[in-house]
Amino acid sequence: MKKAYVISGGTFVTVAPHFSLAAPAFGAVGRQLAPLLASAFEETTPSKETHLLLTRMALGGAERSASEQMLLRAAGVKDLATNDDLEKLIDHLITLRDTSMIVLAAAICDFVPDRTFESRLSSSEHQTLQLIPDEKIIRKIRHLRKDIFLVGFKTTTGATADEQYLAGLNLVKTASCNLVLANDLTTRLNMVITPEQSRYHETTDRDDALRGLAEMSALRSKLTFTRATIVPGEPVAWSSPLVPQVLREIVNHCIDRGAYKPFLNATVGHFAVKVNDRTVLTSRRKTDFNKLGKIGLVKIIAENDNEVIAYGSKPSVGGQSQRIIFKEHPGMDCIVHFHCPKKPESSVPVRSQREFECGSHECGKNTSTGLMRFGNLLAVMLDKHGPNIVFSSTIDPQEVIDFIEKHFELEGRTDEVKISVGALAYATT
Repeated sequence: MKKAYVISGGTFVTVAPHFSLAAPAFGAVGRQLAPLLASAFEETTPSKETHLLLTRMALGGAERSASEQMLLRAAGVKDLATNDDLEKLIDHLITLRDTSMIVLAAAICDFVPDRTFESRLSSSEHQTLQLIPDEKIIRKIRHLRKDIFLVGFKTTTGATADEQYLAGLNLVKTASCNLVLANDLTTRLNMVITPEQSRYHETTDRDDALRGLAEMSALRSKLTFTRATIVPGEPVAWSSPLVPQVLREIVNHCIDRGAYKPFLNATVGHFAVKVNDRTVLTSRRKTDFNKLGKIGLVKIIAENDNEVIAYGSKPSVGGQSQRIIFKEHPGMDCIVHFHCPKKPESSVPVRSQREFECGSHECGKNTSTGLMRFGNLLAVMLDKHGPNIVFSSTIDPQEVIDFIEKHFELEGRTDEVKISVGALAYATT
């Protein structure tokens, strides 16, 4: 029986006896979200249990159940009150093989005192308290357990919608979250943010946002992913004869037209060429494709449908989609994908992306079955995500370039955000 843990409420950081810092939160989000998540699991994965864990601040004077007490004892904590308690609980949940999801809705103190105050701290004297940022507990979860579906929360105050989105996207990327719910305390705007750099359930209706988050969490947490084992190796140069000139010309055109837009020094999207039935050269994950001449591609060899060997670096998360498409569309050996909107007059078919995280087998299947033929190439638009364009290395590259220019706005973004210096600064604080 797989288990999803929803952790909610605020935490304390002890400064001195009877003096603590606090992140005030009383568990309303967890109390509302846990039953919504349990109900969503009944529709998708009935074998998954949902457990609500409230911090002492949220629990108030209520007693914990026997099972909660046992879990906390196993984690080595008396109660779930401080940042340290929460971190110990997370460390323990990571060790449990039946932990399949962690929804970290707790409000965690961002700062800790830079020194320990004396136990006899006089309240009649002026005191200087210097704070330093605490380590982000959420970042360790998927660093140690990539199989755990992680939902994070990001709160802003008085941000624009784009600033709020970028702040949530920063958490998605830095903590490797599968989903993040961002909310603003001033505007009351909520949005669910995905790794594909899209936002759903953008609304001031908190109930609707939490319901959408529960549904998307249940749908996406049952997906299947391929594990990549990284072994020593060098990148395949972009100028290598192994890379078809056709693919090079098309990708270079997309780069020149601004299709690959960096965020946190990396671009999203992917491209690849099939070398043989087991070997693919694909783009490298967490790199800036605008520097493709320096970074090159990575060679991957499929061991089976669920495991690949990658030489020298992590491959694109879209690698599984690439392999499924190559297998189901013989004669096609090149793929280009970028996160740009299609033009209103475009006839390229659209497939929903809400249910699928990029990189999953199910996303690859959804992409492959949605492809439509246009002349000598195939294409599909993934909603709020971007197009996949599939072609043969023998095609005239100008046909593909003309198709791209006709159907897609390379200067645009599917998330529609306008990134400014100020917005980026806000997002990364």
